[in-house]
Amino acid sequence: MGTKKDYSKYFTGTAPSLKEAKKRSKAAPQVITDAFEIPTDMIEAGKGKTFFIRTYGCQMNEHDEEVMAGIFEQMGYLRTEEMETADVVLLNTCAVRENAENKVFGVLGHLKALKRERPELLLGVCGCMTQEEEVINRILQKEQHVDFIFGTHNIHRLPQILRDALMNKELVVEVWSKEGDIIENLPKTRNGNLKAWVNIAYGCDKFCTYCIIPYTRGKERSRQPEDIINEVRELAAAGYQEVTLLGQNVNSYGKDLGTEYRFADLLADVQKIAIPRVRFTTSHPWDFTDEMVAVLASGGNLMPHVHLPVQAGSSSVLKLMGRQYNKDSYTELYNKIRTQIPGVAVTTDIIVGFPNETDEQFEETLALCKELKYDGAYTFIYSPREGTPAAKMVDNIAEETKKARLQRLNAVVNDHALTHNQAYLETVQYVLVEGTSQKNDAVLSGYTESLKLVNFEGPASLIGKIVPVKVTQVRTWSLYGEYAGE
Repeated sequence: MGTKKDYSKYFTGTAPSLKEAKKRSKAAPQVITDAFEIPTDMIEAGKGKTFFIRTYGCQMNEHDEEVMAGIFEQMGYLRTEEMETADVVLLNTCAVRENAENKVFGVLGHLKALKRERPELLLGVCGCMTQEEEVINRILQKEQHVDFIFGTHNIHRLPQILRDALMNKELVVEVWSKEGDIIENLPKTRNGNLKAWVNIAYGCDKFCTYCIIPYTRGKERSRQPEDIINEVRELAAAGYQEVTLLGQNVNSYGKDLGTEYRFADLLADVQKIAIPRVRFTTSHPWDFTDEMVAVLASGGNLMPHVHLPVQAGSSSVLKLMGRQYNKDSYTELYNKIRTQIPGVAVTTDIIVGFPNETDEQFEETLALCKELKYDGAYTFIYSPREGTPAAKMVDNIAEETKKARLQRLNAVVNDHALTHNQAYLETVQYVLVEGTSQKNDAVLSGYTESLKLVNFEGPASLIGKIVPVKVTQVRTWSLYGEYAGE
């Protein structure tokens, strides 16, 4: 093996280090309310100019996009949905799977021609991918038309990074490998006025062997309860109908605060706020306490849907994944959620083709899905992430075998999803109406309390409201009905 080439001389700033990203300091993060500022020479830098952001990946990335849009607009930029005409193009990336990274590099290739036509265009890349050393090196090798790069910990420094990109002829890279403090009072331009993301924590300390997130998002850091509660109250006062509490592992919320205040306590406090619907994601099997089950069972504005990633149904595979639970303990938790929370829907994540997964181990996953009967599942073929322990494991499973396993798994998942949906037939469900169909303005769509998609005919005046809908038809992933109001 040859040594890695050092590309640092080709840019100004700091590059990522997975070695540094693995470290976890014992010092508690500081909550800083005045870290964000726009330099004087950037206050009107965007006047008469536009920005375009394309986001890949999870809800946390979508939340980051809202913050970045707010920062751009404070500098005078206007948002555009036309990438080809924007003055600044920013790709907000995901590192969870190889396919997501390939999409980003495909777009970067397309933008090379656009950059030649419009050399004044500023092209940036941010998000989880940019926290990886190999990604930075690949951009330097093959995507030299990129102007600036930053990571997940320093979004609040976008004005300074953009200023450096405007002034420098070299690529500007500013990626912090060690997580920063908790920055409050950042501007946000929310995507819509019905539903909102509310971040409650940053980072993850679980280090599942296949997952890059603990490296790209840093150690777990919880926001102060009062900051979260105040944000939800402001959203309620502004007329929002639903908030989703966000974290890489919401169940571990509060462990770093130095108090006894935990996620169940936060849910109980948010339950008291006059906002119609509250959801949360992602909820991992570990740290899911009896107190959480109890507060969710009490209902109110806490919606009866739990996303509970299992990843595999074989205890031996789970051990290799570093998942900290086994098939039996997961099943016990699952049954507790099903039996104690009225009307709950449970969805999950499942990976097939983990390195050296045997036919027998896959059959255990299939058997678990048949036993637990999920409302739905996000299923994936294992994707190695460089720098993770699993990426070093020898993988002797043929690609055709992985695809065949995925097909078999999806067939089981789809069958149970349809069975669950059939239980809604002829019932009246309360639907938060989000908009109209792209094909027919008379068809409205929204979600039930248990996060089932519903389509029905009705007037546009119902958009933004929670209305009763009688379910008349069911499909695998959606329900159809008729408006049951006055």
